[in-house]
Amino acid sequence: MTDRALVVVRAGALTTVQDRGRPGHAHLGVPRSGALDGPAAALVNRLVGNPPEAAVLETTLNGCAVRPRSTVTAAVGGAPCPVTVDGRPVAWGTPVRIPAGSVLDIGSAVSGVRSYLAVAGGIAVDPVLGSRSTDLLSGLGPPPLTDGTVLPLGQPLTPHARVDAAPHPAPPAELILHVTLGPRDDWFTHDAIRTFTSQPYRVSTSSNRIGLRTEGPALERALPGELPSEGMVLGAVQVPPDGHPVIFLADHPTTGGYPVIAVVRPTDLPPAAQAAPGTQVRFIPVRRH
Repeated sequence: MTDRALVVVRAGALTTVQDRGRPGHAHLGVPRSGALDGPAAALVNRLVGNPPEAAVLETTLNGCAVRPRSTVTAAVGGAPCPVTVDGRPVAWGTPVRIPAGSVLDIGSAVSGVRSYLAVAGGIAVDPVLGSRSTDLLSGLGPPPLTDGTVLPLGQPLTPHARVDAAPHPAPPAELILHVTLGPRDDWFTHDAIRTFTSQPYRVSTSSNRIGLRTEGPALERALPGELPSEGMVLGAVQVPPDGHPVIFLADHPTTGGYPVIAVVRPTDLPPAAQAAPGTQVRFIPVRRH
């Protein structure tokens, strides 16, 4: 048995293996998956000398704890949180040497939602369709971590990055989502479109990796009846019968039958990964090119 491995001591509320995901398989009904906060995952990989596509651990709200079987270099980023090794505080957002057998504990997020742990060499679980990502919707990839899970590690490739401080955006106090209206905005009344683009919403506690659910004014349909199932894209804003917009994230279904009122600009989606329940959301329309 290789000693290049992590043993999960505390799995936390939801900790998964994520990389850049498996885009390009929607025709097979396979979601793209991957780290919700891609820039944060890429940064912690850089800090430990991994390529940006290496697999990391994505934690949710209350972190996780792991024990390496051999000495490793690790970095924690994303949502700010306390980090300790055998109970002693260590730096967040900086490469840290973790001795074999020591416990690296990633604490609860001080702000934001998802923290990321990169280990030099990357998490080396078996890839599925070219990705090591956990997909909560389809079940592809490794299951969410549980206490006692053993995760193999790859071999370090390059020295870790030397930086004085890791740049990182603060979790959003208000989530601004620029949207292109359509393709089914004609299924809603003019008043509903005005409400959608002018009134604030809030992030719901029922949000997950599949979709960011919102609370706020319900959007009234102009057309009754059912919409035939059609393809869905990352960032699609779907409106179910309760009238509250849902923004599709990395584990979203590839098809759906509720009308899509708009699509979020891709560069606005990483902050959505760090928007805690109760965060105010505003949808800002932009012109189609």
